[in-house]
Amino acid sequence: MSRREQYLELLGLDVWTLRRPSAPSAASLEPAPQRHAATPAAAAPPIEAPLEHAADPSGASDQVWERLREEVAACRRCSLCSSRTQTVFGVGNRRAQLLVIGEAPGAEEDRRGEPFVGRAGQLLNSMLRAIGCAREDVYIANVLKCRPPGNRDPSPTEVAACLPYLQQQIELLAPALILVVGRIAAQNLLATEVPIARLRGAVHRFGSTGIPLVVTYHPAYLLRSPGEKRRAWVDLKLARAQLRRALEQGPAEQRTPAFARLTAADAAAGAGRGGLGGRASVDGANSA
Repeated sequence: MSRREQYLELLGLDVWTLRRPSAPSAASLEPAPQRHAATPAAAAPPIEAPLEHAADPSGASDQVWERLREEVAACRRCSLCSSRTQTVFGVGNRRAQLLVIGEAPGAEEDRRGEPFVGRAGQLLNSMLRAIGCAREDVYIANVLKCRPPGNRDPSPTEVAACLPYLQQQIELLAPALILVVGRIAAQNLLATEVPIARLRGAVHRFGSTGIPLVVTYHPAYLLRSPGEKRRAWVDLKLARAQLRRALEQGPAEQRTPAFARLTAADAAAGAGRGGLGGRASVDGANSA
């Protein structure tokens, strides 16, 4: 069993062997920006090198990042500072083209100071691997830097106090794509109360620069509701296609060897040369 098949198996997705390769339709080569039925996806090898900027576009240095980290660690903007073990700043490649944003730290994250650890973190790693990215290739952060007691939903006041830190991280990263996991993160970043089921399946825009943003379910929710993994797989394929498109339209210096392999893998899938396909479906709105 290939590595990619193992990741898809961890996601609970069926893998099918195509007996006779068939030419794809035009629609299968270009994912629609709205909710759509997924088409079979051919196997794509994991990306071997990070999808990262060839040069830091914002001129941000390690010193800038460390000053921001220190500011977060000393933050007392809301009452969560009194109950936290430590802040959870974020982790990953500071030149990453893909930024993953979650909701708030849990108990284990609060203890270790790192987002997405434990079972949810393992599933997130598998989700990233399934679209050709490794955890160390991306940057991962949360809307909140401190854990709400009892893992309750963060209050509007807490989000308002903490969101400027995340916005600074986004400015420093200048990613080609933001993947948002979970209802709370999606609604706060998009300033909406629309259910996550209606936010999925479309490419949104974030900030004044219009960074592409794709929404999917939180890994913790997928662990509780494994039947939704197929819908999450549709979202991940949309994110992967949008990342490729964003890099194609961006500066040439962003087109790293890893991006070249990503493009080649997508071209091979479109030509029907892949030997495996995944099956997933989306059948309308449902709230989470």
